[in-house]
Amino acid sequence: MRVTEQARAFGGAESTALYVLRRDTAELRLADSAGGSPGDYGLPDACETAARFPVAEAIRLARPLWLEEKALAPYREGGQGPPPGVTLGALPLGARGGPFGCLLVAARSPRGFDAEQRVTAELYAAHLTERLEAGGGPEDRELVRDAVQRFRPGAFCLTLSDGMVEADPQALALLGTEPGDFDGRVETLLAHTVPEDLPAMMSLIEPSPSVSGDREIEYRIRVAPDEVRWLHMRCRVLADAAGRPERLIAVIADASRLRPGGDEVSRVQRLSATLATAVTVRDIGEVTVSALRELGASRVMLAASQADRLVVAALVPDDLAAWPAAWRAEWPEVPGSELPTVQAALLDRRMALWPAGTEVEPGLAEVGPGGLAVLPLPADTRTAGLCLVGWEERHQFNTEERFLLTAASALAGQAMVRARAYDARHELAETLQRSLLPRTLPELPGGVAVARYLPATAGLDVGGDWYDVIQLTDRHVALVIGDVQGHSAAAATIMGQIRTAIRAYAVEGHAPDVVVSHANRLMVGMRTDLFATCTYVAMDMEEGDSWFVRAGHLPPLVRDPDGGTRELDIEGGPPLGIDPDAEFPMTTLALAPGSVLVLLTDGLVESAELRLEDGLARVRALMGPQDPADVGALADALLGAADRRDDDVALLALRYDGMRVRPRRASWEVWRLPNACGHARRFASRTLRSWRLAQSADAALLIVSELVTNALVHTEGQVRLDLTLAGERLRIAVSDNSPRTPVKAPAMDWEATGGRGVLLVSAVSSSWGSVPLSGGKQVWAEVEVPPAEREPPPGDGRAAEGAAGAAGGAAGGG
Repeated sequence: MRVTEQARAFGGAESTALYVLRRDTAELRLADSAGGSPGDYGLPDACETAARFPVAEAIRLARPLWLEEKALAPYREGGQGPPPGVTLGALPLGARGGPFGCLLVAARSPRGFDAEQRVTAELYAAHLTERLEAGGGPEDRELVRDAVQRFRPGAFCLTLSDGMVEADPQALALLGTEPGDFDGRVETLLAHTVPEDLPAMMSLIEPSPSVSGDREIEYRIRVAPDEVRWLHMRCRVLADAAGRPERLIAVIADASRLRPGGDEVSRVQRLSATLATAVTVRDIGEVTVSALRELGASRVMLAASQADRLVVAALVPDDLAAWPAAWRAEWPEVPGSELPTVQAALLDRRMALWPAGTEVEPGLAEVGPGGLAVLPLPADTRTAGLCLVGWEERHQFNTEERFLLTAASALAGQAMVRARAYDARHELAETLQRSLLPRTLPELPGGVAVARYLPATAGLDVGGDWYDVIQLTDRHVALVIGDVQGHSAAAATIMGQIRTAIRAYAVEGHAPDVVVSHANRLMVGMRTDLFATCTYVAMDMEEGDSWFVRAGHLPPLVRDPDGGTRELDIEGGPPLGIDPDAEFPMTTLALAPGSVLVLLTDGLVESAELRLEDGLARVRALMGPQDPADVGALADALLGAADRRDDDVALLALRYDGMRVRPRRASWEVWRLPNACGHARRFASRTLRSWRLAQSADAALLIVSELVTNALVHTEGQVRLDLTLAGERLRIAVSDNSPRTPVKAPAMDWEATGGRGVLLVSAVSSSWGSVPLSGGKQVWAEVEVPPAEREPPPGDGRAAEGAAGAAGGAAGGG
C-alpha cells in the first residue's frame, strides 16, 4: 500500500498527494499521489513556495490548513486552483529541521473533513514526518518513496465513557491481534503490552480533564515468548461540548527501525559514564565534543550559556583559522546576533538538522557545508548551552545518528547544569580560601620566597592549608606552613585564626618554640574537635642560621647548592589543639648560600594511591634537577606532579642567597645618666665617621637625639641604640621595655611646645616605624645614604664594626 493510499484511508480523503520541497529551487514537486488524477482536484505537479496555493501556504505558515469549499474560492481566481465542491487539507511535513514537504488530502464533500478525520490525518502526518526525517529528509522523489515504502501505520478510536475501541486492520496487526479475535474492548487492545510499559500507556488511555494537545509514547508489546516489538503511538483527546474528554484518536506505527542499535546504545552509555566523572564545564565540553567527533564531523563546537551569552567551552579543530571570520572576531563568545538560526533553536529547544544546500546564514553555512546539526542542550526548563556539529562533505543524517545526537545533547545539558553549580561553588570556596592567605610575600634581604596554593580537584569544601612569610626585623624572617584538619567552613575559620595568631605572636618578638606553644594553647581554648599541624622556621638572613619548630607536620626538604636533596631531621611535637601543656622542641640548623628550603602540606605527597614516603621521595627527585636561580619555576615543577588532588596543596619555598655585602652594625647600651643623650650622639658620630658617612651625619644624629630622648623620658629600664648600614640605607633603631608605640598626633604642628620629636623624625627620615620586641618595642628610622658614600671603606666590614664598637666603649667610659 502506498503512503498516499494510507493517507486516504486515515483521513477519509478521496485523493491524496505528497509534495517534496527542493530547497535549491524553493519549489514543491509532486512525489506521489493516489485516488485519481491530481489535476481532477486542481493539484499541480509543482509550485513555488511563494505561490498562492494551499500547499505553499502551509509550508510558509508551518501549520496544517483545512479549507472548505467556500474558503477555496479565492484560489480559483484566474481559472486555477481546486474546482468547486472540493475540500482540501494541507499538512506540512518536517519540524526540527524546517518543512521539507507537504501532504495534501482532498475530498468532494460539502461538509469537508470532520474533527476525527482531521486529527487522524494530522497524527498520520506527524508519523510520516518522523519517518522521513529518520531517512534524512531527502529531497529526491525516488528516495521519498523508498523511505516510506515499509511505513504501515494503523489507527484506532477509543470512546472514553465505555472503553470501546474501533481499530483498523493495520492497527490490530501491529498490536498482535487477529481481526476476528478483537472484541472492541480496550483491555484486548492492551493485552500484549509489556507489563513494565502499562502504567505509561494507561496515563494516555485514561487522560485527565486538563490534558490537551498531542501526546506520544514508545512502548513494547510481546508478539511471541521471545520477541518484543517497539511501537510508537501518537494520540489526541477530543472533548465534548462541555469540554469533557470524550474520544481518544491514536495512530500507531512500528518503531523498531527508529530504535537505536546496540552500537549507538553502547556509545551513549560510554558518554553517560564519562560525563558522570566530568566536574567542570570545560571537562564536559571536551568529553561531548570527543564523542560527537566519532561521527566523522569536520567541526564540533560546544558552548555554555552564561547570562545572555554563549561562551565556547570546547572546539574541534581548536585552530580558529578553521572557523568563520565572525567566530574569530567574537571569540570566545558565539556570535549569536549574527546567527538567527541558533537563536531560534535555543528558543525552540529542539534539535535542527540542516542537510547540504540548505539556505542558512553564512556564519553557519561555513561551519557545515555538507550538513549541520544545531543541538540545544536542554536542562529541565532551560537551555544550558549549544552544540554545533558540521560536516565538510555531503552528509545524510540516519536514524542512529539522530538518536546519538539527541541523547548526547540531553546528557550534556544535564551535566552542564551540574558542572556550572560545581564551578560556582568551587570558585566561591577557592575565593574564600585565598582571601585567608597572604596576597603577596615580602621582599627578603638575602633570599627569595615564593608560595603556591592549589585547591583540591575532588570536593568543594574550603580547605585548611595555609602559609605565611613574616618579616621580623631587618635581618630576621619567619616562614610558616600549616594544615587544619578537614575541609569545611570550620576548618577555614580555624585556619584564619591560627595564622593570624602565629603572625601576632611572631611580630611580638617571641622565640619560635614560644610562638608555637602560644598558638597551641589558643587552639585548645577554642574547644574545637579539629586539630592543626604546622612548621615554623625563624631564619637569620645574614648568617643563614635557622630555628625550626614542628608540630605534627611534614619535615622540611632542602636542596643543597650542589644539587643534592635531603629531608631535614627536625624533632617534632604533637599537632596543635590536642594537649595544652605540650612541648615543642626547637632544632637549630644552618643553611648555606644557594640552598632552597621547601615547606609543603600533605596534599602534594600523599593520596589514596600514593604513600607518604613515596610522595616525599618523588618531590626530592624533582627538586634535584631544577635550577635554583628560578625558585618560582622550581615550585611550579613540584606542583606539576599533582594532577588530580584529593586534598589542597600549599607549598612555600625559600632560596637563601646570603648577604653579598654584609651590613655593618654597631650597638650602644644607653646608660641613664644626666648626659645620656650626649653619650649616644658621640657614639653615633664616631661610628658614622668610621663608616665615612659625613653627609648623612646631621640627619642621623638628629634622629638619634629624638629617639633616645623619647625612650629615656617615657620608659623605664634598659635602652639600646642600634645602627645598621645596609647598601643605600642607614637604619637607626632604639629599643626599650615599653610596648607603647609612639603616635604622631593629627593636630600637632611645628608651633607646639612639646611632642615635636615624632614630627622631626618623620621629616628628616625616608621612613620610620615601630615593631614589638620581646615585651617592649623598637622604634626605627631610615636615612637614605647619598651615592658617594655607598662604597665600603677599605678593610673588612667586621673590622669596621669592631672599631665602631670600641669607639662606643671609649665614649661610654668618658
